[in-house]
Amino acid sequence: MDDVVMMNAVSKVYGKGRGAVAALREVSVGIPRGRFTAVMGPSGSGKSTFLHCAAGLDTPTSGTVRLGGTELSGMNETRLTELRRRRVGFVFQAFNLVSSLTVEQNITLPLRLSRTKVDRAWLREIVARVGLTERVGHRPAQLSGGQQQRVAIARALVTRPEVVFGDEPTGALDTMTAREVLALLRETVDGMGQTVVMVTHDPVAASYADTVLFLADGRIADAMDAPTSDKVAARMTRLGAWN
Repeated sequence: MDDVVMMNAVSKVYGKGRGAVAALREVSVGIPRGRFTAVMGPSGSGKSTFLHCAAGLDTPTSGTVRLGGTELSGMNETRLTELRRRRVGFVFQAFNLVSSLTVEQNITLPLRLSRTKVDRAWLREIVARVGLTERVGHRPAQLSGGQQQRVAIARALVTRPEVVFGDEPTGALDTMTAREVLALLRETVDGMGQTVVMVTHDPVAASYADTVLFLADGRIADAMDAPTSDKVAARMTRLGAWN
C-alpha cells in the first residue's frame, strides 16, 4: 500500500530565541492511500500543526513533506494554493460555507475558483452520497448543522482530491449528528477509495478510523490499528491528555 502523504523529519518552530516554541519535533510518518487516519493528542501536542504541515497549509521549519510524488517544501504560496485547490480537500469544525450561495454553488466553489468545468455526473453522485439531493437549491441558513457539514464534505470531494483533511469536523455537532458525519467519512473511504486524515479530541470519533496516531510534545508517541473508543481513551489517559 503506497503512502499519499510522506513526512520526513518534519519540525515546526514558532517564534525565535528564548520565546521559540517547537510544535513538531522531527516527525516522520507515512499516511497510507485509501485509509482513514485519525490524529489525537493532548492540548498543545501539535495536532493542528501536523495537519497544516501535511496539507501544505503551513511550511515546516525543517524536514520534508510530499503529497503523492510532489515535494511541497520550496513551493511558493501561489503554487501551494493551486496544489491545495486541485489535490486536497478540507473539512473544518466551522463549516465555512458562503451564506449567499446555494448548496450546489458551495459544493462547486473550488472548481469555479480554479476555472475547472463541473462534471455534472460526479456532482450528482457526490450530492446523493451525502444525502443532499433534495437540498441543492437551499442556502446554508436553511440547513441543520449536520447538513451544513455534509455540504462541506461534498465540497471537499468535488475536486477528486488525493486526500481529505478534517480538523475537528464533528466538534460543533451534537452526538447523533456527529456519528452520521463520521459514518459518511468512513463511507468515503470504504465506498469511494478516498483517503481521510482527521484531527480529533474525541475517542468515539477516532474509533471510526483504521489507524490512530497519538502525538505528545510534538512527536508521534504511539499508533493504534483497529481502534475502539475504550482503547483510544485509555491510551489518551496514559498520555496525560485529561489529567
